[in-house]
Amino acid sequence: MASFALALGTATKNRDGKIIEAFFPAPILNPSDELVSAVADVAGYKEGNQAIEVNASQMSAFAAAFEAAGQAQAALFANKAASSEQPLVAVILAADEKPASVAEGFLKLQLISNRLVKPHGVVLDGIFGLLHNIAWTNKGPIDLPELAERQMDARLNGEVISVDCVDKFPKMVDYVVPAGVRIADTSRVRLGAHVGEGTTVMHEGFINFNAGTTGVSMVEGRISAGVVVNDGSDIGGGASIMGTLSGGGTVVVSIGENSLLGANAGLGFPLGDRCTIESGLYVTAGSKVRMLDSEGKEVEVVKARDLAGKPDLLFRRNSVTGQIECLTNKTAVELNSELHSNN
Repeated sequence: MASFALALGTATKNRDGKIIEAFFPAPILNPSDELVSAVADVAGYKEGNQAIEVNASQMSAFAAAFEAAGQAQAALFANKAASSEQPLVAVILAADEKPASVAEGFLKLQLISNRLVKPHGVVLDGIFGLLHNIAWTNKGPIDLPELAERQMDARLNGEVISVDCVDKFPKMVDYVVPAGVRIADTSRVRLGAHVGEGTTVMHEGFINFNAGTTGVSMVEGRISAGVVVNDGSDIGGGASIMGTLSGGGTVVVSIGENSLLGANAGLGFPLGDRCTIESGLYVTAGSKVRMLDSEGKEVEVVKARDLAGKPDLLFRRNSVTGQIECLTNKTAVELNSELHSNN
């Protein structure tokens, strides 16, 4: 029976010997039974989902298994790790289940950021309780109870530990830099984000974990956890999309292809293809929307959730009455090709 994923990587431990994060340079989705069997023999794997601590002396055997399976990048890492003194870990996921260890959680986040799976493509239930806050520094990840002592030791050695952030999730580019993207401020894209080829994330853009873009997009606003923005769509400056962690419940909020969320606008329901929400307008699932015909006459009043996924709609606020109106969108969004040609 085929396994879900497999990876070999390096880990960071705290002073108690607990793994607090793990880096997998070449994770493998749906590995062959032959590869899983070969890795299992070396690592001492039995069954189920396991994160197994391994050592440098095992790396040549791992490299041979990866080379035989045609996994050149994984073999390269194994060969390099043969001389490493860092903690090493092998993770085999027999099935896509709730992660049971930090290493499993970090592997799943990296599967998304490596574009091996899309947002909602892996089970991440319980990951907030599994991971804990870490100081992400210029000296690597440091468990918070150890930070003050490490900072003191560094100062006494004439060095400074710079803390970039304190969070459960590090920035994506410290683990994965997907091909064909531009990210102006890398701290604003978390590990576990899916950044599609051709996407540009400007300085104020933000992409949370288990969320992101599937293709060419301009991101100048906020893509919250769980949100998927499809090819050709533009998230305007200051715009925000309601995620499943911020009041959206279990509904997956998404944006279709070639749509526009205007500057400082907001979205709380799934938007279809070739739709536009004008600047400054926040439309939640419960917002009442006046539907207009081609002559601008009211046809009916509906809740925005009733328009979920429907294409070719323009949402605007009537500047006189303040009511939200919706009519046929006559022009689809066209992103500036020059902004993405060098990605």
